[in-house]
Amino acid sequence: MSTKYTRDDIIEKAKEIATMIANTEEVDFFKRAEAQINENQTVREKIASLKSLQKQAVNFQHLGKEKALKMIEGKIEAIEAEIDDLPIVQEFKQSQGDVNSLLQLVANSISNNVTNQIIEATEGDLLRGETGSKVKNTTYDSCS
Repeated sequence: MSTKYTRDDIIEKAKEIATMIANTEEVDFFKRAEAQINENQTVREKIASLKSLQKQAVNFQHLGKEKALKMIEGKIEAIEAEIDDLPIVQEFKQSQGDVNSLLQLVANSISNNVTNQIIEATEGDLLRGETGSKVKNTTYDSCS
């Protein structure tokens, strides 16, 4: 007979996995990149300008000043592009992507393994990705 686990057991294991992920090279690099961005004067100035322009855009939108709004939106896009072009920001975004990829890998691995274990437990067909009940129903249907 197989062991039955509770939600609490699973949450506890998830915390262990979270701790493991938090201590990977990918997360370490992400933390360093984020700290560098927060300490970078150029980035801070550009973000401050961006926030100011965004407030102006909200005001122009509220007042219905379409022409002024379009001009401000153009300036916002230009500053966003300048920020995105900074190597430090590109490294940060890359590190975000790496961490997200790791999280997705873990989620997919869990999902695939649960599915495979269900298929195996029901004596299904792993190659077809069908549970035993589907395989038995197909066999039964073809006999009638």
